[in-house]
Amino acid sequence: MSICQKNIKIYKGQIAYTPTPEGFMTVEDGFIVVEASKVKDVYCTLPNKYKNIHVEDYGNNLIIPGFIDLHSHASQVANRGIGLDKELLDWLLAHTFKEETKFEDMNYAEAAYKEHINLLIKNGTTRASLLGTIHRESAELLMDIAARAGLGGFVGKVNMDRESPDYYIENTYHSISETEKFIRNTLGKYKMMGPIITPRFVPATTPQLMWALREIVRKFDLPVQSHLSEDIKELEYVKRLHPEFIDYASIYNYFGMFGQRPTIMAHCVYVSDEEIALMARSGVYVAHCPAANFNLSGSVAPIRKFLLAGVNVGLGTDIGAGHVISIKDVIWQAIQASRVYELRTNHKYKALTTAEAFYLATKGGGSFFGKVGSFEPGYDFDALVIDDSNIFTVNPRNILERLERFIYIGDHRNIVQKFIAGEHVI
Repeated sequence: MSICQKNIKIYKGQIAYTPTPEGFMTVEDGFIVVEASKVKDVYCTLPNKYKNIHVEDYGNNLIIPGFIDLHSHASQVANRGIGLDKELLDWLLAHTFKEETKFEDMNYAEAAYKEHINLLIKNGTTRASLLGTIHRESAELLMDIAARAGLGGFVGKVNMDRESPDYYIENTYHSISETEKFIRNTLGKYKMMGPIITPRFVPATTPQLMWALREIVRKFDLPVQSHLSEDIKELEYVKRLHPEFIDYASIYNYFGMFGQRPTIMAHCVYVSDEEIALMARSGVYVAHCPAANFNLSGSVAPIRKFLLAGVNVGLGTDIGAGHVISIKDVIWQAIQASRVYELRTNHKYKALTTAEAFYLATKGGGSFFGKVGSFEPGYDFDALVIDDSNIFTVNPRNILERLERFIYIGDHRNIVQKFIAGEHVI
């Protein structure tokens, strides 16, 4: 083997990915050539120049891109399935804030965060944007646990200095200083994990804190994540606090949370056409969390409107408001939610196709992290190998039918291999 071939690996199987939302690219008995961490290309027939390189043959198994989770509260893993008969603000007070206070205890934080990261990877998530709590030390621990497990993405230390219970709130200056310390302690420390600025949402962050976070974004050139328009009562709450603004999105924009660096806004259910246009101009990413929207708000986000307006969209689990930790399940939930939205709009905004929802779960959300979520040349080789042989059928199925069947009725046991940036992960 020549020197230039030492970093090359070749994988063979039944390949499916979505270069565009319009449809799948499939290759039967195809080959993915990977050099170091990057995809070189996908082939129907292996070029002669690779004939002397070992091929890892996965036979009839599917090979698909890894899943992207754009919004996951790592601190709420123990709250999955709890209190989901409540509305958002009541749920936060009854369950969420009380759970997050426990992450001052590093032993508790370590156990919970290990469980969360293990569940993400077991279910095929290869990149994620994670939210910790207001506690800097445990947020740093979360990033360390995620990095050591091989996960790629971002971790945020949550900021909240108003309109919060006395037992779970920060002093403004302490929040600012701890955020800067969190960044200095983690920025550049890990190959594939880094910090992200994380104001919880407008009700929980004073203007003084928001201005300070804007300067931190500029100073360290960091991305941002938060929540936007998840619940009707939340919107009323925001309007009482900030009657001077025309809408919710304008507040984030005013404080420099839009447009400076890539920004994720989770939920975005009750947004106006003007807000959608602002988000499109600012390059904001919507983290669509259909399970959480159904659970706490009984609502659906206007995903087709976002896509038509050119807004970036990915999928999120939103643990624990969302009760499932697998993006595979969020795919079919997004499709079902879009069908409800189509009916609500008298078929004006069409439901998502399987290809579109899969795109959001891979390349759509993956673009927040760079060239991630596809098997196109130059993309990181994030991949899952799916053995669906236990999902019995008397009929032969093509690649797309098998993939769709896995999405709806498969589970983590069907995922037999995982790769993140070319590295095999367990």
